[in-house]
Parts: sequence; C-alpha cells; structure tokens
Amino acid sequence: MDVIDPSDVIDGLAAAWAAGDADAYAALFTDDADYVAFDGTRMVGARQIADGHRALFAGIMRGSRMTHREPGVRHLTDDVAVVCTIGGIVMRWQRGPEPSGKRLSTVTYVLVRDGERWRAAAFQNTRYRPWARTLVGRVLTKLDRAQ
Repeated sequence: MDVIDPSDVIDGLAAAWAAGDADAYAALFTDDADYVAFDGTRMVGARQIADGHRALFAGIMRGSRMTHREPGVRHLTDDVAVVCTIGGIVMRWQRGPEPSGKRLSTVTYVLVRDGERWRAAAFQNTRYRPWARTLVGRVLTKLDRAQ
C-alpha cells in the first residue's frame, strides 16, 4: 500500500489489523522500526513486527479491530512527522464501535517519508490511564482541595 499522507498510515494499519494480515501490517513500518507494545514488549524491524503479530492475529486478536480517534499530525521536517492518537482494540466478542476502557491507549508514531510513501519508524503504545481518574488520584485530589 502506497501511503501518500502520514495519517493514512494509521488507517492502513487499522485495515491490515482488521484483515488479520501481519505482513501487510508490518509493511507499513520501516525495516528497522522500533515497536513498543502496551506491555513494554519491544520488536525491532518489520520482520519481528510481522512475526509478533502473526501469532496474535491467529489467536487472541483474531477478528479484532483497531480503532483510533482523529490522529494529530505534526511535521518535524518535510520527511518526518509525529502522529499521536487515542485508540484501542475492539475484541471480536465485544459489541459497539469503541474499545473497552481497559484497552484504550495513547499511541505515538514517528513516520518517515521514503519518496512518496510514508512508513512508521517508531511506535509506542501506552495504556490510557489518566491519574485523576484512578481511585488514588481521585482521593488525593479531594484531599488536596479540602486543605
């Protein structure tokens, strides 16, 4: 898939994920990409990314969908962009268009242009857990306001 606009990389990744196609998913990354999953697992290079996702797509992630909300694209240069988005995975047994709260993540990509094509050189997935929404965060915020 030739990706002309940086945000199209994210759409391409979601389409490859929905198809369960690990090779198409990995093809949207550079050959030496750094990929850090939500649990801290690190994969280096498109080959490891494909191999790491092949088992997922055949197993627990079979039939799942990747979602993302309006990716924010910031061009650092003409050939490098940073994309941040909030999204997650909707499992095959879940209903509705949005992932459950425990599967919601903030995802950051570093995209590079190779000719007319954009690909991801880095990916970081961090679970979305705003401090103010945690039990400890809510308690400490209330204590702070009381003083």
